Amino acid sequence: MRGVLAALPAQPDYLREMLKFLGVVASVALVLLLALPAVFFYMERFVNPGLMRELKMAPDGDRAQKVMILTLPSGREIPVNYLREGDWVFAGADGRWWRELEGGWKPVALWIRGEALRGSARSVTDQPDRTRDVFSRLRPRALPGTGTLVEIHLGSMGLSSGR
Repeated sequence: MRGVLAALPAQPDYLREMLKFLGVVASVALVLLLALPAVFFYMERFVNPGLMRELKMAPDGDRAQKVMILTLPSGREIPVNYLREGDWVFAGADGRWWRELEGGWKPVALWIRGEALRGSARSVTDQPDRTRDVFSRLRPRALPGTGTLVEIHLGSMGLSSGR
């Protein structure tokens, strides 16, 4: 970066500082771009399996009070924070897994505190007021506007038994 700055004709100090700042921002963006896939790989391969074992072995444990195992239509199992209210279960998705639940109700399986359940799930992307309301109870400390709401109704929600 110094070579680039030295090669430039004399610039006002603010422009020189702005170029330094942009160089730092670009460097941080590059590091994040390269590091995030590694973080997701680590979580998927090492952290999630251990967490799911813990949830199955200690269904009354502290973590099981907040985290369930969700089996998506593809068969993929993920641990996810949840909020259960009667026959409804809500989850907040920060990754892309919620896309499996686009386009209407899809069959899912849940493991909540030692109980195997079945339900119908969908991602909610077009109801910001509903999302804000549910997230205020599900994840009150999360940054507003982050995540996708997933709602699950325990039961079939009109799905045929062949699904």
